[in-house]
Amino acid sequence: MHDVTIIEGADQAAIAGWLASRLGGSGAITLPGGSTPFPILATLIEQGGIDWSGWQIWPNDDRIVPEDHEASNTGKMRALLAPAGAQIVALAEDAIPPHFALTWLGMGSDGHIASLFPNTDPQIDDPLTVRRLTPDPLPAHAPFDRITLTIPALLNTSALVFTLGGAADKRAVFDAASRGENDLPVARLLRSAQARGIPVTVFT
Repeated sequence: MHDVTIIEGADQAAIAGWLASRLGGSGAITLPGGSTPFPILATLIEQGGIDWSGWQIWPNDDRIVPEDHEASNTGKMRALLAPAGAQIVALAEDAIPPHFALTWLGMGSDGHIASLFPNTDPQIDDPLTVRRLTPDPLPAHAPFDRITLTIPALLNTSALVFTLGGAADKRAVFDAASRGENDLPVARLLRSAQARGIPVTVFT
């Protein structure tokens, strides 16, 4: 696939350093939930050098739970990044996402991105930028309805970065998607990113 950079074996500090090099100035970024990003974000804050007051943070998606619930991505982002000065934006169905300086995504072994699971049949020309939906099957660790940015909102960005967390099964799914060998949500996003000339960086 055009303009995909694969970075093997980077640790949290290296990924944080890469992110810091792209977060000068101000703007908006969208971040994933899950277990992988928060230790990287904590390292990024510890490293210093970013004026977080100039940044607006949007979750890729969230579970429909109160922010103080342990499953809330927004709550975790607010707890970590608001004290550093960042503005955290909770997703709402009537929200109007901005152009993102960076869209940071995780990916499930089923090829889902944000809360765009295969059963939701996400479209690259979705007229909405935010959707409420229900994954099927519901993940056992987080059995909640979701609110998520759509593919057009995720691709309203200057760059994409994926963190796959060292999972071999995810790497195989991603590689197949990037070669156009499946039509999973991640493949649809990558295909559209290529058409738009959006650079993609992948930390395996």
